[in-house]
Amino acid sequence: MDSLQQQKKKKRKERNGGKRERKSHSHSNTITSASENNAPLFPLLMAAALSRSNTNSDTDTVVKNCLAKLLSQPIQPHEATRILSLCPLLLRSKSPHVATLAAQFVGTASLLSLQMNHQLVSDSLTLKALVSLIPTSLKTVSMAACDALLDLCSTCLGRQRLLHFSALEALMFAFLEVQKSSMLISLSTGDDVSIASFRIVFPKGKLPVLLLNAAIILINTCNIGQLRKIPSKLSECFSACLKEVWREAHKKMLNGEILGAGQGMNLYLSNITISNLAESIFRLSINVDQSAALMYSNNIERRIFWFSEGDFKHFILSQWEVLPCVVRRSSSASLEVDEIFTSFMQSLCFKDSFPSDLSSILQDLSSCLPIDSDELDILNFLMEVRNKLGCPLINEQDIRVLRTDNQLKQEMHFFQENSGSCCVRTPHVLCLDDILKCQEAYNDGYTVALRGMEFRFERLAFIVDRLASIFGQPSAGANLYLTPPNSQGLARHYDDHCVFVCQIFGSKQWKVFSRPNEQLPRLYDPCNILNNETIDNTRDCCHFLLKEGDVLYIPRGCPHEACTHYDTKDGSIGFSLHLTLGIEVEPPFEWEGFMHVALFCWNTQYHRHPSYKSLPGILNVMSTWLLHIVIGLIGNSDPTFRKACLVAAVSSQSDMNSWLDLCQRTTFSNLIDKISSEWWFSEALKSMDVAIERNEDPFQRIRWLQHLIQERENAEGYDWDCDVGSTKIKDIFAVYVEDKGMAESVFTDIKLKFCREVSYDDVTANYKILHEKYREVRKQYMQGMLSLHSL
Repeated sequence: MDSLQQQKKKKRKERNGGKRERKSHSHSNTITSASENNAPLFPLLMAAALSRSNTNSDTDTVVKNCLAKLLSQPIQPHEATRILSLCPLLLRSKSPHVATLAAQFVGTASLLSLQMNHQLVSDSLTLKALVSLIPTSLKTVSMAACDALLDLCSTCLGRQRLLHFSALEALMFAFLEVQKSSMLISLSTGDDVSIASFRIVFPKGKLPVLLLNAAIILINTCNIGQLRKIPSKLSECFSACLKEVWREAHKKMLNGEILGAGQGMNLYLSNITISNLAESIFRLSINVDQSAALMYSNNIERRIFWFSEGDFKHFILSQWEVLPCVVRRSSSASLEVDEIFTSFMQSLCFKDSFPSDLSSILQDLSSCLPIDSDELDILNFLMEVRNKLGCPLINEQDIRVLRTDNQLKQEMHFFQENSGSCCVRTPHVLCLDDILKCQEAYNDGYTVALRGMEFRFERLAFIVDRLASIFGQPSAGANLYLTPPNSQGLARHYDDHCVFVCQIFGSKQWKVFSRPNEQLPRLYDPCNILNNETIDNTRDCCHFLLKEGDVLYIPRGCPHEACTHYDTKDGSIGFSLHLTLGIEVEPPFEWEGFMHVALFCWNTQYHRHPSYKSLPGILNVMSTWLLHIVIGLIGNSDPTFRKACLVAAVSSQSDMNSWLDLCQRTTFSNLIDKISSEWWFSEALKSMDVAIERNEDPFQRIRWLQHLIQERENAEGYDWDCDVGSTKIKDIFAVYVEDKGMAESVFTDIKLKFCREVSYDDVTANYKILHEKYREVRKQYMQGMLSLHSL
């Protein structure tokens, strides 16, 4: 408790501009003396407070003097306890002096102990009275009340209770009232060496700083429900003010304008860090309405893929995940269709001298920290990255500056080459000097590749969101590639996702090779061409020259490379700027994932069995688990299981949805037949045995099923607490294999029942629930990141 109290006192000392903090403990003889001196304070305070209805200057003076005397020396816990019951009356005093001193008492008392803090925040009348002082017109009263709120915020219970009594809304309203002009800020190094931990420095003694500090603490405490309760207009206006501060902080952070030791003596060093500020902006944007994206739906479909429903149907049936193809820009394309990329370039502030303006674009960008593929809690993501959020671009994560050596056919990475070693420190956060070097690197033949463009430009976010809907995936991505004349950026490679290459400016020559094998690569599997694999450059290669407006589709797994050529004869501008829109098919949204959902649905709806504490229960549970393993084994050999499931696909063309639904039903029926006809029992048993022996998790790839299990109270047979490393699952498996003949018989029975009884419509309903869970958190992530780039 002592260390906790010391930390709290340190924080309060910083808020008080470095003034010496009052002590909350003293020696026994001091305690006795203080008790004797304060003995008459309590009855005097009570008498004065109870006569509040007849308030006069004499009464105010009595109360003020008593409180001032009480605060002039260390407060003892037993004295504080005697005063607590009077706090609501004192805080609501008509005398500004009394209300101010009462707020100071609440703050001081809350730092005495964790118990005292909890006692204060549990008093509803005290909290209501304190919150009511925030929007007062008297600066001294507001500052005292805000200081007390910050002290109460030192505990989790305190923050939650303040949120319950609308303290956040009061702080936000008050800040908007007193903050009439932009806040000039500076940065100072924090306790951590990370850039995002830089603390924001304000002009000293300003009430807006205290209000802002307290509001940010409470915003970053809110859960999703609490964030939704903030009035939308209030959230929008407050977020705009935060972005003003963010704009200045981002600029100084990038330029390295950091105050050193001894500087800024007349400034206020707040506890607000870069990451705190960025997190608040992110959180306030989570529930922003993105309905504006709907107005682009038709144009995006027609511009990127097809000009009629028949074209798209042919694409899905003949080329999707199979063959590359190109859609040439049509001279008859409407202005609205072409506008989707034009507006994006306008958001880049595109000019005729675009390549030379590259550094100015990069300066406005922040790092988009990666989110785990199976993360379905945006607040959990923020907890994990909160100390890094808001930092500038990170090399190899957000940006790559590279070229391919024509002789060696190997990629050369600019920052790695210029680091003086074989590797760059991790992570390499780009400073202003690095960004200026990106321009120099481009002039020397390096391609500048930016990842996650959909998180940085709203127009592009609309495009990829619609793209994801068309192919039934929770999200899609967008990368930008700027390549100088006569140069090649990435070396020959293949991707673990399908891409649509949209040529924005200039031209680029592409070589796309047929897939080396029939099996589609899976997301996150290594995608380099290994073992010096050779590809026939004549028989297996297709050549495509992309010009402005063309779109090239490359299926996942197809090796490809591209380069620019400068030819004055064809009027080429030499450089190339293209967007790569990627369709990443995550494990739950392959057809294999759909079949795992099917087994889960059937098992929880139709198949009931005893607990695995009995032999029949063990046989049934283990057989169901083994059938999941069998589905995975079939998926490793059958290409259809790895294809993208389009069950959740939505198009603006109603006719497309009907034939696509029929197509998905047919695929599902074929896969059920495949499971029914295949055996794999011995292989699944061996796989399970090897995993247990190695202490590995045989169900790691389908752990995402737990998100559906959480939707079902009675998801029998899916006890994910049975970790492979525990003796529990080892014991269950040992019992199961004691009689392999009986186990095989039960497995056969379960497999046949599943294939006979499973319902496509039931599976689809649950699959779409899972799909929406993934989609929601990815949209929240996108909206949060976009808010940090709307400067």
